[in-house]
Amino acid sequence: MSEHGSHTSSSWPGLSRPSTSPPFAAKGVDARAFASPKGLRPRRRDKPGHDGTGGRRWRFKRVAASVVVALLAAAAFVAWVVSLGPLPLEQARNVSATVVDRNGKLLRAYAMADGRWRLPVDAKTAVDPGYIKLLLAYEDRRFRSHVGVDPLALGRAALQLVTRGHIVSGGSTITMQLARLIEPRRERSVYAKLRQIVRAVQIERQFGKDEILDLYLTLAPFGGNLEGVRAASIAYFGKEPRRLSLGESALLVALPQSPERRRLDRHPQAAQAARDRVLGRMVEDGVVSPEDAIQARAVAVPRLRKPMPILAPHSSDAAMATMKDVRVVRLTLESSLQKTLETLARDRAMAQGPNLSVAIMAVDNESGDVLARVGSSDYFDERCAGQVDMTRAVRSPGSTLKPFIYGLAFEDGFVHPESLIDDRPIRFGSYAPENFDMTFQGTVPVRKALQLSLNVPAIALLDRVGSSRLSSRLRQAGGHLVLPKDEAPGLAMGLGGVGVTLQDLTQLYSGLARLGTAKPLREIVLASDDREPLRLMDQAAAWQVGNLLLGTPPPENGVHNKIAFKTGTSYGYRDAWSIGFDGRITIGVWVGRPDGAPVPGLVGRTAAAPILFDAFARTGKVPAALPKPPKGTLLASNAKLPLPLRRFRPIGELLRVGNDQSPRIQFPLNGARIDVDRSGDRKAALMPVKVAGGVLPLTMLVNGVSVGEIDSRRQRLVDPPGPGFARLTVIDATGAADTVVIRVQ
Repeated sequence: MSEHGSHTSSSWPGLSRPSTSPPFAAKGVDARAFASPKGLRPRRRDKPGHDGTGGRRWRFKRVAASVVVALLAAAAFVAWVVSLGPLPLEQARNVSATVVDRNGKLLRAYAMADGRWRLPVDAKTAVDPGYIKLLLAYEDRRFRSHVGVDPLALGRAALQLVTRGHIVSGGSTITMQLARLIEPRRERSVYAKLRQIVRAVQIERQFGKDEILDLYLTLAPFGGNLEGVRAASIAYFGKEPRRLSLGESALLVALPQSPERRRLDRHPQAAQAARDRVLGRMVEDGVVSPEDAIQARAVAVPRLRKPMPILAPHSSDAAMATMKDVRVVRLTLESSLQKTLETLARDRAMAQGPNLSVAIMAVDNESGDVLARVGSSDYFDERCAGQVDMTRAVRSPGSTLKPFIYGLAFEDGFVHPESLIDDRPIRFGSYAPENFDMTFQGTVPVRKALQLSLNVPAIALLDRVGSSRLSSRLRQAGGHLVLPKDEAPGLAMGLGGVGVTLQDLTQLYSGLARLGTAKPLREIVLASDDREPLRLMDQAAAWQVGNLLLGTPPPENGVHNKIAFKTGTSYGYRDAWSIGFDGRITIGVWVGRPDGAPVPGLVGRTAAAPILFDAFARTGKVPAALPKPPKGTLLASNAKLPLPLRRFRPIGELLRVGNDQSPRIQFPLNGARIDVDRSGDRKAALMPVKVAGGVLPLTMLVNGVSVGEIDSRRQRLVDPPGPGFARLTVIDATGAADTVVIRVQ
């Protein structure tokens, strides 16, 4: 009991009642000291589970649970990413097959199987840098630095959406847009965006920035069936995107954002408005000056699509058939020359008359590369079978094989350009050739006989050379002659009685320009080139033929002594030919009806030769000079020629004196191998030639070049050429000759 008589319960243990007064109050102790937290108030007993150790355990459990949840979420995310599989790049890498010229310029493109135009793009070399700058400034400023996702752009887009209530700018990077193009999805959701982000990171890890940009510029949609900046630029502007104006660049930046609503051929106003918005934003960002933007806005956008280029359609078709599964095929053609000659062929065919077609080939003499191939006057004209490549069609060559007859005659050494030859009626068994104008010129120089394309002298020389030998030599040089089944070469082949293509004729004539070695033609550029020159005739003989053709009287639109050329007209006026060369290129022209119907008045000199000279003029280059005469070429007037070469006589008219026989080379024998030691005295290396029979004087020729006369003992020491094969010929005073071929080692 307290001093005041009140009974209280004690707060300490052992007391029956707590006291209402603070302890020690009677002794003057301030009770407030015990009310303070720092006082000596008795400690309250903690509830179970609320002691310090238990709290730490609880916090640990919460952290552990959070980590487990995070790990499970991460594992689930990783599993989801793995479930996406690799990037579906197979379809993205599928592009339109294209054929380009020797400089990479587009000749023809082929739409994909589903009709889309998607041309491969190399941003560094094939796209205007100004367009690339505008595209990145508008779509993805930090393209070169981010890893596929731009957090700043995403944040900006989200803020604009919240503050303005609609999408002002997208947060997608170029890489994210590429991911959407590679893996297109129609829905617009958080899941789709997350998937796009993952794919963008995968793309960045797998490709470099330039590769990503190339892929985007290849796949970006531009309306309709146009995909990629190249297809769009060609279809809308009619040109490659290498050089674009500011307005064109802005338009190409704007179109992929809404390609169908901004199609130029359907919604030009919407496309123009979108272009102007791009220009306006670029002015705000300081990328484009206001003056340049005003000028760009003043230009109206195109309203129609232009057709895809179709240059060299026959060559392109043949290349795609040969190079299957190759997306880009490079040809040796020159696109500018090809376009020029296609226009020339079309114009000349229209002037010639209905149903006529014109084919032209141009070949580089040095390399054998085909520079232009015009297979018909109009690829899409069904009346003249425009899709038939007449450069590869087998036709009668008319007189175009005559130069090779003369060349082999020069090579054999029994005739010279200044030799005299008779043009008069003559019969070879049952065959009696006549000239085109049904007249005869009498005795003329061989030079004039070829330049006037006289038939009788050509057949007389062919009779001496041999039809089989001519056929064999032309085939050896790449001329695939076509004869009727089971028929052997005959004299008629000299006037067109054989089939040949314009392609092969052009190759053979380029062999004349190359001084006797034809180079197999090449039109498709491959990694390796293992073509070897093909022997046509001796150098001196080839030069002599070219020199004769150089003097052929040109047509009215031609210049004298600039182009060596020959014309030809097939039997029945079905084919007109003209093939010529200078020191740089060889061009062949064919005119006729693809169905082989006769065309009265169709003559090579008036129908094909003018086109040939126009073709040379349109190459844009001055005709190059022909090679100089090779060493050892016999240059002499008729009076200074060896007696046997002054006049050619057919085999049946060779004169014989007494009982002398035709000359015959007794040593060396035909096919012999001669070892020559050139290490010592030059005289010791000389090779003796022994001859029997023949009428003196006897003239000796080595590879068609005269080396002098054989003495009365019918022997002569000759300096053998070589190493290699050599042709030795002996001609007597009557023109009779004997020839052997030896191999000098």
